[in-house]
Amino acid sequence: MRPGPVVVVMLGLALTLAAAGAWAQEMSPSARGKKVFVDQGCYGCHLVEKFGSAIGPDLSHVGAKHPQPSLEQWLRDPASQKPTAHMPKLQLSDAEVKALAAYLASLR
Repeated sequence: MRPGPVVVVMLGLALTLAAAGAWAQEMSPSARGKKVFVDQGCYGCHLVEKFGSAIGPDLSHVGAKHPQPSLEQWLRDPASQKPTAHMPKLQLSDAEVKALAAYLASLR
């Protein structure tokens, strides 16, 4: 007995989702951080190379100036690092902070 079209479609969807989940886990921390940068809209204020807006500081070479642990502290609470900062405190998970900091640290 052959499976019906709905079963075939559901099986294909399940396989696609499983492959996408495995692909996301295989991404490097920097690649995940770049995705966080885009998903969180950081480019709305920051420029990286020619991508984004120059409202805030250009982050194209931020990794050459600041190590990843410092970037993680900044991302968790910018005002605690610099009270006059205009950057808002972002609602990021610990994994997102680490990934975003890894991406920013890679920008040299």
